[in-house]
Amino acid sequence: MTGQRATGHSAASAHSTRSTHSVNVNQRTDVDGSVDVDGSAAPGRSAGPAGPVRAAALRAEGVSYRVPGRTLLDGVGLRASPGETIGLVGPNGSGKTTFLRCVYGTLRPTAGRILLDDEDATRLGAKRRARRIATVPQEASGAFGLSVRELVAMGRSPHKRFWEQDGPDDAARVREALARVDATVLADRPFGQLSGGERQRVLVARALTQEPALLVLDEPTNHLDVRFQLEILTLVRSLGVTSLLALHDLNLAAYYCDRLYVLDGGRVVASGPPETVLTEELLARVYGVRAQVSVHPATGAPTVVYLPNPR
Repeated sequence: MTGQRATGHSAASAHSTRSTHSVNVNQRTDVDGSVDVDGSAAPGRSAGPAGPVRAAALRAEGVSYRVPGRTLLDGVGLRASPGETIGLVGPNGSGKTTFLRCVYGTLRPTAGRILLDDEDATRLGAKRRARRIATVPQEASGAFGLSVRELVAMGRSPHKRFWEQDGPDDAARVREALARVDATVLADRPFGQLSGGERQRVLVARALTQEPALLVLDEPTNHLDVRFQLEILTLVRSLGVTSLLALHDLNLAAYYCDRLYVLDGGRVVASGPPETVLTEELLARVYGVRAQVSVHPATGAPTVVYLPNPR
């Protein structure tokens, strides 16, 4: 990665400037009936290519998830202000995917609560939740009989009445989303015949057509070439929505995320800006590895170099 850090600002100002989204928008009535008036945009909204974008505030309070004989999450607390990009990192089995599933609703916490704009997310109906939260899972299930275009168009479903057909506006949003992830040429191919990296880009496109206020991504750079890793994360940052990402690559997390939460054994063991969280001591304690952490001269972000164990 070259050039200034994700926003193009200096390292010293990057975190303070990246989560600011203040714009004027034209009047618009949202799906939930709220209205924005030109010149008085609500906090957390920004103008994207498809028009005004909502950005949600997310807060997790004491979230636990237990199965018989095992605690997968233990009192996890997390917050994301509107427009922030939050990274969830930690070793395999630390609880990252379980926590994301609690956020987007496929799992219900056994204790604690998750608030979306101060509203208990567990009380949202499925369709209302889908209007506000989009997810990019590690793997897509039940999609292998669909073409890429059909799969991406599914992102429009939360905005439609039962049996309502896709219209020209829906088709335009599908084309735009595919173009933004460089997948236009894949539109008519069966999803099940794509490579892992191609599938990941298509799943991001589906999430874009959903127009969420919160975007939840579970290892979005899995299977991607380096170019597409950078492009997908740059795209996520450009959307203006609140984003919660589980990432294994700590250097990508340090560069693209405003703040990090480190999970270990289902608990948050560190949180804050990447430059305060990613220390050599933490990497040794949580990941069991030797590493050197320094500020990259070109990006201004912390850079982790892993060291082999002494012979």
